[in-house]
Amino acid sequence: MLLEKYSIGIGDRFGKQAKAQLKALIEAKNMGIPVVPVWNKSYREHKIVHSSPVFTRTAADRAVKSLGWNDSYYVDADHIGMQNVDLFINSSNFFTIDVAEFIGKGIDSIEVEKFVKKYQKYIGDVEIPGIDSPIIISNELMTTSAHKYLPAVKEAGNIYCHIQDLKGEESFITEISMDETDEPQSPTEMLLILAAISEEEIPVQTIAPKFTGRFNKGVDYEGNPEKFAGEFEQDILIINYAINNLNLPKNLKLSVHSGSDKFSLYPEINKLINKYDVGIHLKTAGTTWLEEMIGLASGGGSGLKISKRIYAGAFNRFQELCMPYSTVIDIDRANLPRPVEVDHWESEIFVQNLRHNQKCELFNPDFRQLLHVGYKIAAELGHEYLEALDEFESIIAENVIKNILNRHILPIFG
Repeated sequence: MLLEKYSIGIGDRFGKQAKAQLKALIEAKNMGIPVVPVWNKSYREHKIVHSSPVFTRTAADRAVKSLGWNDSYYVDADHIGMQNVDLFINSSNFFTIDVAEFIGKGIDSIEVEKFVKKYQKYIGDVEIPGIDSPIIISNELMTTSAHKYLPAVKEAGNIYCHIQDLKGEESFITEISMDETDEPQSPTEMLLILAAISEEEIPVQTIAPKFTGRFNKGVDYEGNPEKFAGEFEQDILIINYAINNLNLPKNLKLSVHSGSDKFSLYPEINKLINKYDVGIHLKTAGTTWLEEMIGLASGGGSGLKISKRIYAGAFNRFQELCMPYSTVIDIDRANLPRPVEVDHWESEIFVQNLRHNQKCELFNPDFRQLLHVGYKIAAELGHEYLEALDEFESIIAENVIKNILNRHILPIFG
């Protein structure tokens, strides 16, 4: 099973927007931009909304059948580990193996010595085609990196082998994720990580590193876009080098997690993937949930009321909701309006605070980030929330389609 050149990870918290999401990809295909969908939902998200992996598979299958989609599509076991991967075996054909928590966890020094001995040829100046200056790897750097990253890669190998034993070889896509950690991986570390992945014989097709800067949920990139572009370009070139020298899959590509709404980076990403004719996997995660909220608020009446109730619940349970996402959100509580104030907002005021339009004076990124992690409140409303989604289906779908197509697919893949 080979993942196509361009793919987009689309989250659907409540399983109601798969058709709208797929319509965006159909429109893109009709415009000559082929992007395949990867419906993703993590164990954490399933647990919060009390769903199961088969729920995501069913929603995806129904959308594909309903709209006559004949191209590939995937269902991602997003950010899984050994403790929960079995829940996704039957429903998923894409596995995002998250081993960030194993970085630097400790490893037998004999394993480190074996790795350093095998890759002695990389100690010194390493010429990477396309990179002006050689990458300099000292014995100390390789040893330090091996201590740091071998535990994570070996865990990825264990999980991959477990999935393979249960599903069979070449029946799923493997992604390795190291993004939900505090420190970014340098391009030099990327080369050594790929060498370790090759040692484990993991046929990884996408890799999600931690990049420099902040990739907060649902808002734009915080950092230096030029520095990001430099790292991104070097990572592309190192992946190309690794493909040719480390026996890794020919279609291996970068994956950008928390990639939704990183508008300041999209021109650079687009330029570089076209410059080198390489693929990319973009994970947009929870922006569809936010488009549900925007659609409900836009509809006014009961839709606006339920949006306000969800915000009030999120405001009052700030710590509980934010803690699981602490590495990917930055919320200034002083900038959050109090629920009593929001109660007096008209539809358009709520929407303008929430919709990611940086030209709008009312746009509030803190408000948006809190609602991004506040879907637990909606889940607790149960049928009341799901019935609201049905009532306002057309306006929600319009927002979902425009968000994926106009704000994400066209700027990156177009």
